Amino acid sequence: MPLWRARSRDVKRARLALSSLFAACAATAFVPFPAAAQEMVSREVVQPLPSEEVQRLNRALVALARTPRELDALVEAGTAAMGVDDLEAAVGFFGRAADIEPGHPRVALGLGTVYLRSGRPAEAIPQFDRARAAGVPDREVLSDQALAFDLVGDQPAAQAAYARVMELDPGNEEARRRLAVSHAISGNRVRFEEALRPLLDKRDVAAFRARAFGLAILGDQERAAAITDQVMPRDLSSRITPYLAYMPRLTPAQQAAAANLGIFPRAADIGRDDPRLARLAAESKVDRRLEPAGEPLGRNDNPAPAPTLTPTPTPAPVPASVPASTPAVMPAPVPLPVVATVTAAPPPPPVPVPSQPVSAPLRVADAFADLGDDALPGPRIGADAVDLSRIAIKREAPPPPPKPKEPAKPVHPSRVWVQVATGRKVDALGFDWRRLSRSGGDLLTRFKPHTTPWGEAHRLLAGPVDSREKAQAMVRELKGKGVDTFLYVSPEGEEIQIVK
Repeated sequence: MPLWRARSRDVKRARLALSSLFAACAATAFVPFPAAAQEMVSREVVQPLPSEEVQRLNRALVALARTPRELDALVEAGTAAMGVDDLEAAVGFFGRAADIEPGHPRVALGLGTVYLRSGRPAEAIPQFDRARAAGVPDREVLSDQALAFDLVGDQPAAQAAYARVMELDPGNEEARRRLAVSHAISGNRVRFEEALRPLLDKRDVAAFRARAFGLAILGDQERAAAITDQVMPRDLSSRITPYLAYMPRLTPAQQAAAANLGIFPRAADIGRDDPRLARLAAESKVDRRLEPAGEPLGRNDNPAPAPTLTPTPTPAPVPASVPASTPAVMPAPVPLPVVATVTAAPPPPPVPVPSQPVSAPLRVADAFADLGDDALPGPRIGADAVDLSRIAIKREAPPPPPKPKEPAKPVHPSRVWVQVATGRKVDALGFDWRRLSRSGGDLLTRFKPHTTPWGEAHRLLAGPVDSREKAQAMVRELKGKGVDTFLYVSPEGEEIQIVK
C-alpha cells in the first residue's frame, strides 16, 4: 500500500475522532438544564388516599348501585356510614334493610347501635332486644344496651346488664367503668368504689376520670376537682372542673350522658329530662314495683302473742266555768305499773281538775273553735266618713314590655338534602349532576346541585328540600327511576356550596 494512502486514512480517522469528541463535549455542555428539568417533572407525587372507612363506604355504594335491594349491601353501607360518623345515612340504610327483612339480627343490631350513637336510647333498647331474640350473642349487644338503659335513667336494668357483660368478658374495662358510674348515679358509693378499684390499681387514666365524675355525682366536688387536677392537663382540668359542680343537679339520664359520653345539657335543660325518657323510666320503675318482694305470705306456725291493751282512764269532765273561747287542757294519762300476780283494785273516780288560763292554743283548729256560723255585725260608718272603695283612681298604664330581640339567623343553618352521588374531584361533580338529571327528570332539574366535604370525598346534594317527609318521598321516586339516593341533614354551621 502506498504511503500517502495510509497517511490519508489516518487523517480521516483523526478527523472523525475529533468530530466525535466535539459532539460529545457539546452534548455534555447543554445536558444539565434539560436533564434537571426532566428530573423535576418526573418526580413522584404522593397523594393522600381516602381512609379505609371512606373506601369501604364507596365500595358499598357501588354494590348498592348494582343491586339496590340487596340486604347484605344495605347492612354493609349502614355499617360503613357509621364508620365515617354519617349517622343520618346509616339510619337510612338500616331502615331500608328493615323494610326488606325486619327480623334480621344484623339489621336490628345496626339500628340499635346507630340510634344509641345519635342520642335516641329509648329507640335503641327495643332494637337491641330484637337483636338478642334473633340470635346475636349477648357479648355483642349487652354493653351498648346497658349504656342505653343508663341514658334513659333505668340504672337497675343497666347494672344488671353490665354485670352480665362482666361475666361474659371479665376484661371489659369500658363496661367496668360504666358500671361504676351507674352505681354512683344510684347513690351506692361502696359499689362504685369496688367496681373501679381494679382499674385504679392499674393506674388507668380513664378510670380516674370516671372516678372524678362519680364523686361529683355523689356530691364530693372537692375530691373530684383534686383528681382532675392530678391526672389531667391543666387546660383540660380547668375546663372540666366547672361542670363537676353541676353534676348533682342533673337528672340520672343527664348524669350518665355527661360521665360516659361527655355530653352536657344546655343551661335551660339542667335537671329536666326529655318527656319520652322520663315516661320510659317511670314505666320501668312501675314494672319493678309490681315484682313480688320480701318473704312469701303464709300461715305462721308460731304466732306472736297479742299485746294486752291497758284501758285508758276516762278524762275528767270540763267544769262549767271554762269559757267557750278557751280550749280545755286535758291532763296526760299517767302510765300504770303492770303487776303479773297482783290484781289491781279499780281506780278511784277521777277528780275534777280546776281549769287554768291557757296562753296559746295547741292546734290551729283550736284557735278558731269558738267561731260559729253567726253573722258578723256590720261596720259602723260615721256621717263624715268617705268610702274609699267608691273613688276611682286614675293610674298610668305600665309601659309595654320590650319586644324580645330575634336571634341572629345562622349563616349556615341546618337543612335537608338528598344525596345523589359522591366524588373526590369537585370539578367532576357537575358532569355527574347532568348525567343524573337526565335520569331523574323534574325531580332533580328543579334543584341546583350543591356539595360539601365528606371525609376524603365530596357529597353531591340536591336541595335544599322543605322537610324530611318530602325528601323521603323524593328518594322513593328517584329509586323508581333507577337513581339510588338517600336523605342527608346538614348540621348547623356546615358550609354547603353550589356546584358550578
